[in-house]
Amino acid sequence: MCTACKAVSPRWQGQCPKCLAWNTLEPAIRQSGSAMDMPLNRPVDLRELPTLLEDRVSSQLSGLDGILGSGFVPGGVILLGGEPGIGKSTLLLQVGASMERSGKGVIYVSGEESLSQIRGRAERLGMLGDRLTALATNQVDDILACMEDAPALIVVDSVQTMISSRVEGLPGSVSQVRAVATALTERAKQTGVTVILVGHVTKDGQIAGPKLLEHMVDTVLYLEGDKEHLFRILRVVKNRFGPSNEILLFEMREKGMSVIEDPSTFFLQARDTALSGTALVMSMESQRPFVVEVQALVTRTFLAFPRRTALGFDANRLHLLIAVMEKRLQISLGQVDVYAKVGGGLRMKDPGLDLGIVAAILSSFYDRSLPEGAVFWGEVDLNGQIRPVTGHDVRLRQAANLGYAPMVHPKTGARGKGWSRLGDVQRMLFGQTGKE
Repeated sequence: MCTACKAVSPRWQGQCPKCLAWNTLEPAIRQSGSAMDMPLNRPVDLRELPTLLEDRVSSQLSGLDGILGSGFVPGGVILLGGEPGIGKSTLLLQVGASMERSGKGVIYVSGEESLSQIRGRAERLGMLGDRLTALATNQVDDILACMEDAPALIVVDSVQTMISSRVEGLPGSVSQVRAVATALTERAKQTGVTVILVGHVTKDGQIAGPKLLEHMVDTVLYLEGDKEHLFRILRVVKNRFGPSNEILLFEMREKGMSVIEDPSTFFLQARDTALSGTALVMSMESQRPFVVEVQALVTRTFLAFPRRTALGFDANRLHLLIAVMEKRLQISLGQVDVYAKVGGGLRMKDPGLDLGIVAAILSSFYDRSLPEGAVFWGEVDLNGQIRPVTGHDVRLRQAANLGYAPMVHPKTGARGKGWSRLGDVQRMLFGQTGKE
């Protein structure tokens, strides 16, 4: 029987004749009786089913329970992805030590590090005083045996290093990753043990292995950030037991990852408001508004083709905004280099960042600082119009609570306050009207 599509073949062969997958045919035991003797599965009325009350298990880490939906679900499988060295193992070691301290059984399984290496990392993080059970293996059968003892949590670091004896192939191959994930998921549902799978990522930032891996698990988390900076973002991409598209901000410290409880103004530390080329943006990641600083530098070029560099957001977005500014604001940027970045090493996808990027570029271009308390948000289209973005009311309330003024944002409604064109914002800030 093919493990991928369940097609049946009379003999073993390397490729499934139906789905054409390789090395997926496994011997199956013939069941007594015919298919006609099997009871048919009939649809039921969902109102007649009992309500399931899940007993969540706390991670003992502030903020993590909130984005997961009140903690870990027994029997749930979580996939955590992120670049090498971003802090995945550190975060999970902290979670394991905190849960063990509260009396919950945790087993940290590593297929990449030896037990002495895990002990050394725990000692550096100051967690060696807490009880922490670890296992160094790359055999999935060892993990399945540990799950019979019903611990609260098992961390598998990482799924690409594990191997199943039931399938041929090297660790990390598609067949092995699928077999290992299937075995762990099925046993987790049977025993009620929460399993966290750590996944490697490709150069494109996607979790390596078959895409089926993300569909098999209940929750998918990504740990993002720049390894050269202190800040990390834990992003919930998928969650069957709680809200999705949530984020949690961390600061990497000597003793591990520390949750940033109030990120509203955390990324504005040591900011000099008298400098040109900086703008504050009220950004939205998930449902959480916080202020980030966008910096820009416009300087005369010595190259045949001016440079355009973007850090923290898509470079194509910078090219588009520069083209809109040249066309709609009538300013010449063809003989200057333009560099723009998001402060703090964050990487942002919020479309409301557009207006702040334009304001920072104009500030550097005119070499004039923006008003000290000004905050921006809004999407800029190809016609130079400022379009509304999601969470406008939330951004407006947060900016008012923090005392920012003026608030430069899109116009909402026929009588709403705000700006609808870039030219109006340019005149309001700098009193300039093109061809400068």
